[in-house]
Amino acid sequence: MKRAVIVMALSFLLSGKAFAQNEQSNQNSKKMNTSKDHYTFKLSDQVTRTKLSFKNRYGISLSGDLYVPKNSDGKIFSALAISGPFGAVKEQSSGLYANQMAERGFIVLAFDPSFTGESGGEPRNVSSPDINTEDFSAAVDFLGLQKNIDRNKIGIIGICGFAGFALNATAVDKRIKAVATTSMYDMSRVMSKGYNDILTPEQRTQMLEQLSQQRWKDAETGTYAPSSNNLPEKLIGDEPQFVKEYFEYYKTSRGFHPRSINSNASWTATSPLSFMNMPILTYIKEIAPRPMLIIAGENAHSRYFSEDAFKAAAQPKELIIIPNAVHVDLYDQCDKIPFEKLTEFFKTNLK
Repeated sequence: MKRAVIVMALSFLLSGKAFAQNEQSNQNSKKMNTSKDHYTFKLSDQVTRTKLSFKNRYGISLSGDLYVPKNSDGKIFSALAISGPFGAVKEQSSGLYANQMAERGFIVLAFDPSFTGESGGEPRNVSSPDINTEDFSAAVDFLGLQKNIDRNKIGIIGICGFAGFALNATAVDKRIKAVATTSMYDMSRVMSKGYNDILTPEQRTQMLEQLSQQRWKDAETGTYAPSSNNLPEKLIGDEPQFVKEYFEYYKTSRGFHPRSINSNASWTATSPLSFMNMPILTYIKEIAPRPMLIIAGENAHSRYFSEDAFKAAAQPKELIIIPNAVHVDLYDQCDKIPFEKLTEFFKTNLK
């Protein structure tokens, strides 16, 4: 039973269409906004939002939204770059965070990672530990070229799977002066070892064999097959609680967006390959002496990722556990996301 739960969980990570066929039977009469211009939150009347694009070091054009406090003429700001969760788009959580932090006095860039959302890159719906780490540094490039931003006062926030990439980017890119994460996933760890590191060497070998054989199929067809759906067509009530929580965010009006992989598409079947032997947090100690803030929900299934990253990191560092919060609460529940703490952290350390 435990292995079945893990297989189900991994299939959600790798297949955004895992719940795609459940819509009508599981919406509880909630009407979703399927417009591609839709945002899952309301723009603050104290903030302006401008769509833009910039390129990463691999020449991929990234799409972002720049959030700027109103009445900012003549001022020089500290800035933040934000991305995540894994499989989400800038119109969801990262945009909500950007909106909130701009309201608090920062210029903030929320962006779609390479191969997803409105950003470029072919094939679509692929993730890479290297390129997605680079995406954060490319966002720093963009911010540091703006005349109203002090390039010595740039920090980043990573949500869910992009929290791990944010830590990896900060370790290698010394221009990043402070980093915060919420509901962190270490994607290379969960892909290669399963939840709570439960995959046996034999199971890992079997997974690699399947992924390798999938490469033959992709090469023969000239296309990249989507992840297979190992979940039932509709929720029957005995799924793991955190799977139900993901469903409630991505597949209902609360967080649905048509460009989000987790809402309306699927990762490619071979996406896990690049994570299987490339641990992204190997050099987490090299973030120091720059400060790190790690935030996780008390009841989050992913909490152990944050706690283990915190243990592995060097000072200065801080771990905050949000009482009674689950993983997806830190996507959009503004009464649980500690925005005042994030504001204090970045105002203190971006100076």
